[in-house]
Formats: sequence, structure tokens, C-alpha cells
Amino acid sequence: MSVSQVTIPRRLTRRRRLCSSSFVVAGITALILWAAVADLLRQGQLGTVLSAGRAELAAPLLIALVVATGICERVWPAERRPVLARGHVQDACYLALHAIVVIPLMTLLSVGAAALIGDHASWIELRPAGQWPGWLLVPLTIAAMDFANWLAHYADHRLDALWRFHALHHSQEELSVLTSFRAHPLMHTTGFILATIPVMALMPTRPIAPVLITIYVCVGTLQHANLRWTFGPLGRVIVSPAYHRLHHDRANQAVNLGVVLTIWDVLARCASFPARGDAVGRTGLDGRPIPVEQDGSAGPALLVMAGQLAEPFAARRS
Repeated sequence: MSVSQVTIPRRLTRRRRLCSSSFVVAGITALILWAAVADLLRQGQLGTVLSAGRAELAAPLLIALVVATGICERVWPAERRPVLARGHVQDACYLALHAIVVIPLMTLLSVGAAALIGDHASWIELRPAGQWPGWLLVPLTIAAMDFANWLAHYADHRLDALWRFHALHHSQEELSVLTSFRAHPLMHTTGFILATIPVMALMPTRPIAPVLITIYVCVGTLQHANLRWTFGPLGRVIVSPAYHRLHHDRANQAVNLGVVLTIWDVLARCASFPARGDAVGRTGLDGRPIPVEQDGSAGPALLVMAGQLAEPFAARRS
């Protein structure tokens, strides 16, 4: 498979009143959430599962990583900018949204997708995998999850219905570690559906250690840091800030779709590995097709965020 011809869809330029595909995505998300809540209430486990999800996705290790990376960004920035740059303030608002809304949403999406797959597609379970040793099965499952996330990211850039939600993430013109949390809540639906499939296929009854999920999330968070770090030889395998920044470069966002591992980009022939001395490119979207805080006429951060979150539901005019 080659995605060398992937291009950012020419979207968000002409509007009608409402975008039906965005409401379809919202409806699918609501269905999965309903399945999760119904299943957990039946088991009396809703509170327990939500608490466990918060422990995995907002672990002290992740918080420490964000703080330490923020300090590194002040000492060795790829781009120098004020601490309270508008992009940083806006992403801090998304961090709050992530903590309050998105973490429970992601937890329930995982549970709901697993419940629906278990009820309607249990045939995907690979029964022989139950006999494989953990040292083989766990890394294989995590790698398969990472491929599923890569595939979801690829779809985000190829399908208009998904790009409308993903575009918000790419609109940031001042990347920082906090940009990892700048995402429309509905952007996560495709990724969690696809990532649940390998888990249900390989480990339907054997949970992955929470610390491994936390480490995976940490690596995926570090990639947006305002740093020139390439990770050296390790950067040929693990997505680094410099590698991922090329994906946010407004000149060519068809490269470097990897979430944690670069292997899927290499296999798809869309990997572009940076050198330490490379110039820092401009990030964001040409023409600012959605509201951005860097616009001189932009209002308060929360008002801008409301407009950004509502934007996918505004359809284009013919």
C-alpha cells in the first residue's frame, strides 16, 4: 500500500447550513457510548471503569511528562515564543476539556466498541492466541493497536467526514506538548473502534497492564513538543517531535502519519525522517479554513474553542 499521493482534502471553504456526515459520526459515537453505559450499568461497574480509565489516561507519569516537556520547551525550543502565546493558552483550554470530557469519552468508547464486537463479531477472536506467552502476545497486541491508530489517522486525512473533525488538531500554528490534547472529542471514535479490534482478536480475556497503556499515551503525547529532538537512531522506530512536526508542516501533511511507531509509514512509503539541522517549517492550515486563535480578530479563548468545536457541523455551499 502506498499513500505517497495522500493530500489534505480541500475542505472547509464553502458552506451551506449543516453537514450531515458530521451528525452521522456523532450518532455512531452516541450509539457506542450507549452500549458502553448500558453494559457497565448492568454489571454495576460504571464508576469503577471510569476511574480505571482516568488512572490510565491521566496518570501521574503523563502529568510529569507534560510538565518536564514544557520546561524543556523553554530551554531548547524549536521555535521561541512567549509562555502565554495564544496557541498555548488555547491548547490549555483543550487540556481542560480533555480531562473533563475526553478521558471518560475515550474510556467508554473502548468499552462500547468491545461490547459491540463481542456481541456481534465474536468470530474475530483468534483462539490459538490464548496459548501464546505474554512476552509475545502483549507487544504484538500493542503493535497491532498502533497499526489500527495509524489506519485511523490515514482515514482522517482521506475521508471528508473524518477530516472535518481532525482539521482542528492540524489548525495549531504554535505546536507544543499541549497540542496533543487539541482535538475534537468526536475525532477519537474511529481510532477506538479500530484499536479495539486487535485487542478483541488477540487478548479478549487478558487485560493489558495499565502501565503499558500509560507509556503508550506518553510517547504519543511527546511527539507534539516544541523541540527539535529526533531521538537519534531510535527515531527510526519511535515517532519523535521532529518527525511528527513534519506531519504538521502546512506544506505537506501527507507524510509521517505514525502515532508511536514509524514502521507503518515506512511500509506505506510516506515516512520522511528529519535531520538535526533541518529548518523548522510553519505549521497549521493554509488559509485558516477554521477559526484559529492566532487570527487578529479572534475573541476570547473559550469563544474561539466553541467555534472550533462547532465548525465540523457547518456544511459547505455548492
